[in-house]
Amino acid sequence: MPEIILSEILIYLVTGAFVGFAAGLLGIGGGLIIVPVLTLVFGYHFASPEHIVHLAIGTSLATILITSLSSVRAHHALKGVRWDIVKLLVAGVLLGAFIGGWASQFFESRTLGIIFGVIELFIAMNMLLDFKPSPHRELPGLPVNTVAGSIIGGLSSLVGIGGGTLTTPYLVWNNITMHQAIATSAAVSLPVAFAGTIGFLIAGMSAENLPNYATGYIYWPAFFGIVAASVLTAPLGAKAAQKVSIKLLKRVFGVFLLILAAKMLIFS
Repeated sequence: MPEIILSEILIYLVTGAFVGFAAGLLGIGGGLIIVPVLTLVFGYHFASPEHIVHLAIGTSLATILITSLSSVRAHHALKGVRWDIVKLLVAGVLLGAFIGGWASQFFESRTLGIIFGVIELFIAMNMLLDFKPSPHRELPGLPVNTVAGSIIGGLSSLVGIGGGTLTTPYLVWNNITMHQAIATSAAVSLPVAFAGTIGFLIAGMSAENLPNYATGYIYWPAFFGIVAASVLTAPLGAKAAQKVSIKLLKRVFGVFLLILAAKMLIFS
């Protein structure tokens, strides 16, 4: 790959290392970091700007599939994943994520940025203000969770974030412990990334002026660079999550999303 210079590969590796740790620690797929970084890198290296955001989102979802797998294995080994909850959400998540990925081609980047920012702002405030769910609130049954999963999958895929970003607060609001919510959210990111990646592949097949080494809206050099580093650091984040207090995890999660929301709303 003569066009891929060393500095570009190093950026992908560093991004992947940080994303992997964050995925394990906070139950997020990594798109919160990957999409802004790739948008910046692609804007510098690619001559045609028309598909930069879509390539960043599609590539992000593809990397999340691998990053989440590594994170889920670590959380499962620590007995944190509630697979019964994953089963309740998975059908809706798969449907919503595919539709979100496929429909992204009809949105301009500015619109996607606003949607991204509003979602993150809402979740960040919920975490930082520490809203308490009713002590009698329980996770609803299959029909409600299918609808919730469709919304989580659709919005997550549309803006290239793992399902954990939306699943974690949803589960916490239904009185699932923070550690279990994070571990379970990592598992939910798998179907989001899988269906969303397929959606972006299909959506980008008819696009013109894509860079070399891209298939649809997936840019493979970035994919392999991020994945190579993230699979090594995701287990470290998962182990750290078991040792950090619930209150601190909420604050870290909330501040992280608040900063990203401000960036997307102001600079998109």
